[in-house]
Amino acid sequence: MNDETQRTVALTGATRGLGRALAERLLEGGHRLVACGRSEALLQELERLGGDQVFARVVDIRSWGEVDAWATEACSRGLVPDLVIANAGKINDPAPLWEVPAAEFDAVLAVNVSGVANTVRAFAPSMIKRGSGVLAGLSSGWGRFASPDVAPYCASKFAVEGLISALSQELPEGMAAVAVGPGVIDTGMLRQVRGEAAGDCETPAAWSRRAAPFFLGLGAADNGTSISVSAREDPS
Repeated sequence: MNDETQRTVALTGATRGLGRALAERLLEGGHRLVACGRSEALLQELERLGGDQVFARVVDIRSWGEVDAWATEACSRGLVPDLVIANAGKINDPAPLWEVPAAEFDAVLAVNVSGVANTVRAFAPSMIKRGSGVLAGLSSGWGRFASPDVAPYCASKFAVEGLISALSQELPEGMAAVAVGPGVIDTGMLRQVRGEAAGDCETPAAWSRRAAPFFLGLGAADNGTSISVSAREDPS
């Protein structure tokens, strides 16, 4: 991997599920990783795995102050991202909307919507100053159509679709904002909804082999699109 192909990727929710699998695949490809998550122990595992390729901090993405401090420190070290993947997410326990506690509803939107907005707000200025970069917000099929018992999650992912669409119209030429649906993957979040039936789906490790080149292949021509990882062939 040479300097022309090495990328700096900022990734939220890098310690579990899709985020962890994607982080490992990016490191295998020789890319620099600016990572955050809630578990210091799991972030330390990433640091041991990637060595000086990894800059990791414990961050609650619901907190603007914590996200801003993480991004500011990374950029001050010369780690202005070429690609930001706002991956961290949360889903509600399945229930009709009127049975979902207010605190649970608020928590889903805080992670899935405010977390994306905080991540964009923190990294976009440095990327705009440089004049290039891609900001990818993780969406979902449930951000494009609705299903019962996951109304808070649907609301949050529909919001991500709108946020990214608006952002794409605000960015300067040469940059991109993209809403990305990962597909149906066997993660802890899917098991929270589907139980053991989630085991019939693709594993995060297998998914990441397609997803890493997909994300790295996004560019200015993709600005404003809403696309799923499975919608493109693996270029590797």
